[in-house]
Amino acid sequence: MSIFLVSYFFIATALSLAINYLLLKFSFNLGTRNNPTFKQVRWTAHVKPSIGGISFFIIFLLSWGIYGFISQEKGIVPDKQIIGLYDDAFNTNPLLKFILQLSCGIILITFNVKITISNLEFVNILFTLVWVIGLMNSINMLDNMDGVTASISAFIIAGLIGVLAIIGHPASDFYMLILIGVLGALAGFLRFNWSPSKIFMGDTGSQFLGVFLASTSMIFLWKFNEGNQGLLQVKPFVLPALFFIIPIIDTTTVTVRRLLRGQSPFVGGKDHITHHFAYLGLKEKNIVFLLLATTLFSFPIALMLIKNPLAWNFYVSFGMLAYVVALFFVFQFFYKKGEMEHKKKRQEQRPMPKITKESLAAFNEKMQVNN
Repeated sequence: MSIFLVSYFFIATALSLAINYLLLKFSFNLGTRNNPTFKQVRWTAHVKPSIGGISFFIIFLLSWGIYGFISQEKGIVPDKQIIGLYDDAFNTNPLLKFILQLSCGIILITFNVKITISNLEFVNILFTLVWVIGLMNSINMLDNMDGVTASISAFIIAGLIGVLAIIGHPASDFYMLILIGVLGALAGFLRFNWSPSKIFMGDTGSQFLGVFLASTSMIFLWKFNEGNQGLLQVKPFVLPALFFIIPIIDTTTVTVRRLLRGQSPFVGGKDHITHHFAYLGLKEKNIVFLLLATTLFSFPIALMLIKNPLAWNFYVSFGMLAYVVALFFVFQFFYKKGEMEHKKKRQEQRPMPKITKESLAAFNEKMQVNN
């Protein structure tokens, strides 16, 4: 089975390369971004097709079809891809998008894919909906610079594969095939999305990745708890916080700062952590490597906790969450430095007023009046 899975990864990667090549060649005018008629704001100044996410869904369906059966527990929502494609084409109203994201959360709950952190069922349902909607928006917001979202998502999926290999699952073969298929799809897509990119994933890809990662993380990461004991547990938050540390930091930073400025958190802007690292002088590729290194550093910690459940107590959980919070403030430090550097450069680039004979005469006259 392992040889087949490795082979399937390369097959999925090759298929993704072919699909994105065809999309790039024949569909340049569909789903373009950075057009003045669109509200989405990206770092690059060039108009490019934003339909690369279609390849994720095609390979996801192929993986599902290869396995050949669907059980109740396989509650990964495929129809979200259609929502994303519609949004790329027609710029969906935020309220409608929220309702559709909410429907994805409800469908997952219906198929018993949910978070269990409390002995109160409504608390579990509420956190499940918050996680699904929040992560779908977080992955979408992170898609603001070449290669960032695809790379981070690929690393998270690779981490999920590692978790699955350690803990196992009654449907391990199915989930392993699905995860490896989507990982291959991202690898092929990155060939065209790496800086300087030729294609974007668009909402078609980011919405799919959001609900895919939300559902698989609830199956493999949120399951570590002490049973339905107490109103709220700390332990289940640890692994999701470690795996999704970059999306969580970016979304929290942008949302809080926009609200403090009196702006809507759902309106795009060049105020993400990626942008502020760029303001500090880092190149796009180096920014991606920095974010990937931050994500990768969290994986050994998470896998060590899984392998040593007896040593994983409340104090360890609290320490891990404290690490995430501390890293959040480290990013805020560099965010602030980037913000100051950006303001400084804008002031330096401000055009000097042109001095003419008329303006000089008016200035002299004003000085005489004041004297």
